[in-house]
Amino acid sequence: MQTVMQLLVSGVLLGGVYALGALGLNLIFGVAKVVNFAHGEFLMLGMYAGYWLMVKTGVNPYYGAPLIAAGFFLVGVLFYALLMRFTIYKSEMTQVFATLGLGIALQNLALLLWSGDYRTIQVMPSGGESMAVLGVAVSSTRLVAFGFAVAILAAVIVFLRTTFLGRAIEAVSQDLVAARLMGVNPGKVFLATFGLGIALTGVAGAVLVPSFYAFPSVGSFFVLVSFVVVVLGGLGSVVGTVIGGIALGVVESFTGFVSPDLKEATHFVLLILLLAMRPHGILGVKGAEKEALK
Repeated sequence: MQTVMQLLVSGVLLGGVYALGALGLNLIFGVAKVVNFAHGEFLMLGMYAGYWLMVKTGVNPYYGAPLIAAGFFLVGVLFYALLMRFTIYKSEMTQVFATLGLGIALQNLALLLWSGDYRTIQVMPSGGESMAVLGVAVSSTRLVAFGFAVAILAAVIVFLRTTFLGRAIEAVSQDLVAARLMGVNPGKVFLATFGLGIALTGVAGAVLVPSFYAFPSVGSFFVLVSFVVVVLGGLGSVVGTVIGGIALGVVESFTGFVSPDLKEATHFVLLILLLAMRPHGILGVKGAEKEALK
C-alpha cells in the first residue's frame, strides 16, 4: 500500500509538471487553432532564462517568474507579429512548417550560444530537495512546480471569465465569425493570446529547470509530452490540460515502476490510442481538432 501511495503521489506531482508545460500550447490552440511545433523550444528558452537569472543575478526563478513572464510575453507578441500573423489564415501545413522551422532555428541558436552542456540549478537548501509526508517522499521542486501549475490555472480561468479581454478570447475560441459580428478584433485577440501562451510557456520552463536539465534539445521531449497532455485532456480546454497532465503522470509513474524501459513508450502508446479512439480528449469539444479559421 505504501508503494502504491508513493507512486500515486509521484505521478500526480509529475503530472502537474507536465500540465504546466502544456498549458501555453493548449491556450494558443484553443483560440487560434494553431498547433505550435516550436512550443518545446520556447519552453527550453524559459529553462535557460531561469538558469541564467539564477546564475547571473542570484534571483531564484520562482521569485523571478513575473519578470520572465513579462519578457516572454513580448517574445510571444513578436512571434505572432513577425511570423504567425502571415500564416494564421493559411493551410495547416503552412503553419506546421512555419512553427517547425522556427523551432529548429531556436534549437540551433541555443546550441550556438550555450553549447550542448547540461545545466541545472539548486534552489532548495542542501538536504531540502525532498520531504516526507505521512511516510511518502515528496520532491520539493516538483511540489513547487505543481503549486505553480494550480495557481496559474486558477489565474488563467479568472482572467478568461472576469475580464473583457478574457471574454473576447473565449468568444474567438468558440466562434470567430460571431465574435467579429459582436465587434471583437480577432487580430488583437490573437496577439494577446500568443503573448499570454508564450509567457506561460516561459514561466513553465523557468519553474522546471530545478527539476530537469536544460540543454538545446530538451524541448523535443517536452513537446511530445505536451501534445499527449493536450490530446488527453481535451483540445482547447484549460482545465483538461491539468487533468490530462495528472493522468499521464500517474500512468507513467506506475508504468515506470513495472518496467522503466516502457516509461518513455507510454507517451507514444497513449497518443496513438487517443487519436484513434477519442481525439477530442476528456473535456475537449468533439470536432475541435478539425475546426479551422474562416
